[in-house]
Amino acid sequence: MADRLNPLDVSFLYLEGRTTPMHVGGLAVFEPPSEGFDYDTFVSLIERRISLVPRYRQKVRGVPGHLANPVWVDDGAFDLGYHVRRSALPRPGSDEQLRELVARVQSRALDRNRPLWEMYLVEGLAGGRFAMIQKTHHAMVDGIEAVDIGQVILDTTPVPREIPEDLWMPRPEPGSADLVIGAVADLIRRPTAVADTVRIGMADARNVASQVSAAVTGVLSAARVVARPAPVSALNSVIGSQRRFAVARTELEDYRKVRKHRGGTVNDVVLATVTGAIRGWMLSRGEPVTPSTTVRAMVPVSIRGDEDSEQAGNRVSSYLVDLPVGEPNPMIRLSQVGYAMKAHKESGQSVGAEALAALSGFAPPTLHALGARAAASFTRRLFNVVVTNVPGPQFPLYASGARMLEMFPVIPLAAGQAVSIGLTSYDGGVFFGLNADRDAMHDVEVLGSLIEESLAELVAASSGARRR
Repeated sequence: MADRLNPLDVSFLYLEGRTTPMHVGGLAVFEPPSEGFDYDTFVSLIERRISLVPRYRQKVRGVPGHLANPVWVDDGAFDLGYHVRRSALPRPGSDEQLRELVARVQSRALDRNRPLWEMYLVEGLAGGRFAMIQKTHHAMVDGIEAVDIGQVILDTTPVPREIPEDLWMPRPEPGSADLVIGAVADLIRRPTAVADTVRIGMADARNVASQVSAAVTGVLSAARVVARPAPVSALNSVIGSQRRFAVARTELEDYRKVRKHRGGTVNDVVLATVTGAIRGWMLSRGEPVTPSTTVRAMVPVSIRGDEDSEQAGNRVSSYLVDLPVGEPNPMIRLSQVGYAMKAHKESGQSVGAEALAALSGFAPPTLHALGARAAASFTRRLFNVVVTNVPGPQFPLYASGARMLEMFPVIPLAAGQAVSIGLTSYDGGVFFGLNADRDAMHDVEVLGSLIEESLAELVAASSGARRR
């Protein structure tokens, strides 16, 4: 039986457009081992580990007539050399050149006719370092519960762990008739889906539109904790297909110091840091900032394990939080953010990603596309920016003996979102990746530097308050 994409996964395929590629990515910087690290080593490592992620040798096949969701099938012509690529910076490669390469790589959509991932080895960085750039379609991995190729190539010691030999033989790809028979069988097993298919097949555009409208109304109802639409912000704009990428490097201990002095959680301090950075960025642009100015963030938060745990959580709850960018005092900003997050947690309400994703949960696939597009068009009304915080291990990781020094996430942009902010903690550091539209956010580097300044301001203010 074919492995069919679930409604949420397939929604990411429908959400994808010319200006909104739906792949998640990452940049990791490594220090090579004494024996060196080259492209052949890179390919060999992935070849040995890819058996741990079978999906990475599968591609998406649509069902004739859109009778059901697409299915995953083995790629009989799988070409590892296509997916594992080599690049280099002119020596000595600078961080600025590396960020520009990341932006260009992440701007390009993945080939739908092949397994939906790519990895790049980037050589020539200053100091003898090298980098890995990864991009994987959202339909393949959600970044929290699933495992991706970027995880399985890493080890906790410089000595790579042994992996059993992989004797992979692709299963024959089903023909069109097999796909139709499988779709019909699934529909028979789910009578409600049959009814939906018949009803929508007979409905005209007006009926389809009314169903989409009802779904959108349900989403907005689920988000009734939002008293008003998201404020108008320079963070929202018509976007193009090209990107810029910026980073910020901070220390986990600084967040813990602020939390220890002022209470709350590390994530509260992260959001207060982002709030201060956005405030400074808006002022640098000459944007109007008054005491009541806010920016609404969608904040997916891990809800499994302690924030100091070495293991990342595998469940998330998403909140819509108004960040008080109009407040000049960093300690008051932190208190307001902490209060807002505490109120969300105590209410038991979780809105944002889950509510928007609900649009992709109805059948059949012809309506998935309409629902996903409707969700994309409503994001600007619900929030201004996404801030994802995924905790990582607080010990070094290695790829064939090469020590990973830094890791930066790359979060895709939805329609109308000028920038997304992702961060991950690793080995004592907290690394921010800012994925931005090339034209709307020409100054994304400014926002990145202001993140570092905003945290320093919080540390200084919290230490000063303690001394008093």
